[in-house]
Amino acid sequence: MKVGVSILSSSIDATSIVKKLDNTEADFIHLDIMDGKFVENKTWTYSEAKKITSYSHLPLDVHLMVFKPEKYIEDYALLNTDRITFHVEAVSDVKKTINLIKGYGLKVGLAINPDTNEKVIYDYLESIDQVLVMGVYPGKSGQTFIENTVNKIKNIKEEILRKKLNVEISVDGGINDVTSVLCVEAGVDILVSASFLHNNLNENIRLLKRLK
Repeated sequence: MKVGVSILSSSIDATSIVKKLDNTEADFIHLDIMDGKFVENKTWTYSEAKKITSYSHLPLDVHLMVFKPEKYIEDYALLNTDRITFHVEAVSDVKKTINLIKGYGLKVGLAINPDTNEKVIYDYLESIDQVLVMGVYPGKSGQTFIENTVNKIKNIKEEILRKKLNVEISVDGGINDVTSVLCVEAGVDILVSASFLHNNLNENIRLLKRLK
C-alpha cells in the first residue's frame, strides 16, 4: 500500500512534519493548494510551499483545490513533483488540463468531491494516472469520513478493471486505522492522511503501509 502524508492541518507545523518524513516509510508528500474560491480556505503561496517541501526528498502529489488550475501547473511542475491532481468540478475543459499537465512530463490525477457522481470521470480514465476520491468535503482537516466513499471506490475500481487500465485510486480525508481498512478492501491503492498520521508519524505510516 502506498501512503501519502498530507501536511494540511491547523494543529501542526507543516515544516516540522516534512523534516521527519525522509526517516519514515511514506511514499510521498500530499500537498494541498487552495485558492479560497474553489474551497473556503487558502493554503500556502508557491514560495511558502517550495520552502516547506524543500526539507524532504520525497516526491510531491500536488492536489490543486483551485479554479483555473492552469495558472498553478507550471510553478508546481518545477518542484520535486511526481503528479498533479485537479478537480473535475473546477474546470470546463478536463482534457485540456490533463494534456497541459502531461506536457510537463508529470502524472495526472483527477479528483472528485463527495457530492460528485463518480461516473463523470469514466470517460477520462484512459488519459490519467490516478483518481483521487475525497472522503470528506475538501478544504479542512479533521473531518469525519463519509461512508459512501467506499462505494465510489468499488465502482471506480470495477470500471478500471473492466477497461484493463493502469490507473491508481487514491483516497483523502478522514483516513485512520478503521476507514483505511474499508478503503483498501474496496480497492484503493493510495491512502492519504493528515491528522491520523501526525499523531504518531512512524508507527501510523507503518500501519497503513502494511494493509493489503
